[in-house]
Amino acid sequence: MKKKIFTALLLLCTLSVAAEAQETEKSFTVEVSNTWNKAKADEPVVIKLSEINPQFRVRSAVVMNGNEEIPSQLDDLNGDRRPDELAFLVDLPAKGKKTLTVTLSSAQSDKTYPARVYAEMLVSDKRGKHVPVQSVTIPGTSNIYNQMHHHGPAFESELVAYRLYFDHKQTVDIYGKFNKGFEIKESQFYPTDEQLARGFGDDVLMVGGSCGVGALKGWDGKKATHITPVATLTERIIAYGPVRTISEIEVADWQYQGSELNMTNRYTLYGGHRDVFVETFFEEPLKDEVFCTGVVDIKGSISYSDHKGLIGCWGTDWPVNDTVKYAKETVGLATYIPQKYVKDEVKDKANYLYTISAKGNSYFTHNITFTSMKETFGYKTPEAWFAYIREWKDELEHPAVVKVKK
Repeated sequence: MKKKIFTALLLLCTLSVAAEAQETEKSFTVEVSNTWNKAKADEPVVIKLSEINPQFRVRSAVVMNGNEEIPSQLDDLNGDRRPDELAFLVDLPAKGKKTLTVTLSSAQSDKTYPARVYAEMLVSDKRGKHVPVQSVTIPGTSNIYNQMHHHGPAFESELVAYRLYFDHKQTVDIYGKFNKGFEIKESQFYPTDEQLARGFGDDVLMVGGSCGVGALKGWDGKKATHITPVATLTERIIAYGPVRTISEIEVADWQYQGSELNMTNRYTLYGGHRDVFVETFFEEPLKDEVFCTGVVDIKGSISYSDHKGLIGCWGTDWPVNDTVKYAKETVGLATYIPQKYVKDEVKDKANYLYTISAKGNSYFTHNITFTSMKETFGYKTPEAWFAYIREWKDELEHPAVVKVKK
């Protein structure tokens, strides 16, 4: 009798393992609509897998527009080695829509798509070699700013490149290009003379102690403040493409305005985009804390504000302290904060700013963008730049409507 029971249990286990090993698929349709009165190119579409509930471990996905496959990527956002989101880009006509078919699968795929973004974070060793890393955590009292090559994560689309400073400033700095394409892997944010002669871009902004382009800061009532003191500081890259790259800055136990905050800033750059979507997460709902962000006040710059969350500037200055080898650079900068988070429009010595509050919430967002006048594909006057950022805000306020039909 015991032998029969053991055999039955063994059979059940075998069947269970076989079922687990069997490949599983789930297909559904997605309707993506453009409610805006202008066409959208490379419109981001993000599907949360928790809302699909596939009942198996997803390892690959295919997105089809009729007979055409759309490049996509699966991203693990919380580090549990299981994807949380599916992301892809679509072109949409004005007031138009597309119906797509998505198939999730438990099978691995070795399929590759053309890269639309690139990201890297490098640590320099004693011999001057640059070692790739995905995540680095340090005590808040440590400083490895100069041990991080290009001082933190760097990421780019075909149009622009950014970097995030690995220190208490957490500044967003920028790299302008003459031509569309990828340069960071080769130049690593510091092009050689030979690369410059070939038409490479370069650092185009002196950020100093400012917020650069849209770095989140504290606010003391008179000026922007850095993110300090904290127990630990972590910077990481959690998505490398091909559709989008995602980088994060995380601080633990930030002693701020009578609170102890655990905060994560997430920076997402999509292929075909010059703008970055910035999300700020807190472990607990906020109380009365006030933050700020905006753009650096470039010496002698012209500023623009719609007084409803959009702030920009256009200016010319040396991007680095070496004023012999490098020329002055002209750039346009902009930050947009949804009006529901805006408290006041303010100015300090270094920045044009809005203050931000989100009492009772543990999340808020803002968006950042820039142009360099050296771009062959960009904007050449402050008037053209300010017209563009007004349209950019309008487009952001009319995101594609995504409906999943299971």
